[in-house]
Amino acid sequence: METIRFLHTADLHLDSPFKGMTAAGSNELARLQQSTFAAFDRFIDYAVKVQPDFIVIVGDLYDGEDRSLRAQIRFQQGMQRLFEKEIPVFITYGNHDHLAGSWTRVSLPANVQVFSEEVEQKQLSVRDETVYLHGFSYPQRHVTEPMIADYPVASGDGIHIGLLHGSVAGDAAHAVYAPFTVSELQEKNYHYWALGHIHKRQQLAEEPPVVYPGNLQGRHRKEQGLKGFYDVSITREKASLKFVGTSDIVFNRLTVSCEGIDYADDWVTRCQEAIAGLVAESGSAVVELVMEDMEGLANDLQRASSEAEWLDILREQYSGIEPFVWISSIEWPAVSNDEVPKALLEPVEQTLESWQADEWDGLVKDIYSHRAGRYLERLTPNDTEQLKQQAAALLAAELLKEG
Repeated sequence: METIRFLHTADLHLDSPFKGMTAAGSNELARLQQSTFAAFDRFIDYAVKVQPDFIVIVGDLYDGEDRSLRAQIRFQQGMQRLFEKEIPVFITYGNHDHLAGSWTRVSLPANVQVFSEEVEQKQLSVRDETVYLHGFSYPQRHVTEPMIADYPVASGDGIHIGLLHGSVAGDAAHAVYAPFTVSELQEKNYHYWALGHIHKRQQLAEEPPVVYPGNLQGRHRKEQGLKGFYDVSITREKASLKFVGTSDIVFNRLTVSCEGIDYADDWVTRCQEAIAGLVAESGSAVVELVMEDMEGLANDLQRASSEAEWLDILREQYSGIEPFVWISSIEWPAVSNDEVPKALLEPVEQTLESWQADEWDGLVKDIYSHRAGRYLERLTPNDTEQLKQQAAALLAAELLKEG
């Protein structure tokens, strides 16, 4: 039986603004914004090298409905390289780059086929096998109704692949777009489901493979770890998947033990050693540092200066060098409230605990309504809980300083 080989990617988000990086300087921000293009180039380099039978890209090629001109040109150049190698590419557009957006048009070479707003079938012949691809592009940003009913049931010979940019019905962790259930996908009798929209790499089923490849490049602290795409080999009977990493910059949360530290310079060295190990493993990185084993003089570091100053000290060690390293935050253990009079802390803690979700939303609504709001991440229940803890710890630390 003929084996078909294709690459499955999604959620390129070319030219992403990178949320939550407002503290970065212009040089650092430029380096971050270049990373989506660098990851895309790695994907194209791999495709040119291995020359698969075809490629599927399942939605959100661009970060916004305006499809920035720079992003379109870079994408067009990538498609041209694939055209020169005669590699077909099949594209669906998602909720971020839907068809109702307004953008300056850039032509794509003849090897690229784009799915329309209605579920449709495209096909190609690969040696002695026929491949049928089924999918659609978002006609507008919000496609909240199920689209799976419009996908035909596979019949006859050939290999059938479904392209669907959407989310599992009932998944409260993500916005609902083109919802489906795994059983609904399986009922179509396809040989592979190429999904997009969820940026976490995951396989929802094995028979047939139902796969989110994640995105090519993490864009904020919630998209941690190595990102990439899948190299898929498939017949009518079975499929094998190989994950290929493309991240130009990896977001990571790094725990640093402060055991035995007596001086501030020892602490800086300990952090650098931990970061060096991370960079040796994953390359350029955006790092959240988490301190543990605080004791002795090391426990006084948090009180000696502000987090901003400690961040500046660490960031200076990596300024203007490669691999790129950006320290995004330092998380200290909470200061023991036993050291602070309860009468001072309790009113604040009780107030924070009493706030409901809509009150938190009210506090931040002015920030998100500002034009800079698109660069900020939305607060999750976990975020608000962390904010409560950090606020209490910050107040305790400040009170101890005053004491």
